[in-house]
Amino acid sequence: MTTTIHAAAVLLDMDGTLVDSSAVVERVWSDWAVEHALDPAAVMQVIHGRQGHASMAILLPDRPADQNLAENETMLARETSETDGVVAITGAGTLLHALADAPHALVTSATLALATARMSAAGLTVPAVAITAEDVTASKPDPEGFLAAAEVLGVAAADCVVFEDSEAGITAGHRAGMRVVGVGPLAALHDADHVVADLSAVLITTSADGATITLP
Repeated sequence: MTTTIHAAAVLLDMDGTLVDSSAVVERVWSDWAVEHALDPAAVMQVIHGRQGHASMAILLPDRPADQNLAENETMLARETSETDGVVAITGAGTLLHALADAPHALVTSATLALATARMSAAGLTVPAVAITAEDVTASKPDPEGFLAAAEVLGVAAADCVVFEDSEAGITAGHRAGMRVVGVGPLAALHDADHVVADLSAVLITTSADGATITLP
């Protein structure tokens, strides 16, 4: 049985939703974990969906914020330059193409440079509206990024549908008052409204008032 939902706008996370960057993320953050005598597996449980400095603040709560920010810049530079193994989530290109005529936006905890590098490596185009780390003061699970995207698109938050994979991202979407489609096997653990294994079976039809999304 399929499910059909309507959205005045579609808001899309990047890592884990449109792009599989896990090879790079695990390599970079595992190195960081070892440098700080932390368990890499435990670090991986924290970082997804958040800006790097916000993850560092959770993992090293006694460390000054300015040190987290400085180290995050180093991490971002490495992540932006290392794109080996970055690939598109199955169906991402088709979904973005289908949304071309509907209001939609990228909402990511990555910087614009990192988002551009990863989307390009995956053969995807960054949407015209992109809310990145530079555009917000608070990282997911704060809803600021999703609310900012809705405002830019001129759409009420309740009329948006979010595609997300992480606990932080799904929580942010719900805190924004939006419906959330979880992408990937772990999304069901975080109370997404709907869950899909990937984007291959997601069908989009557009009209003057937004997009109709059909889910398997």
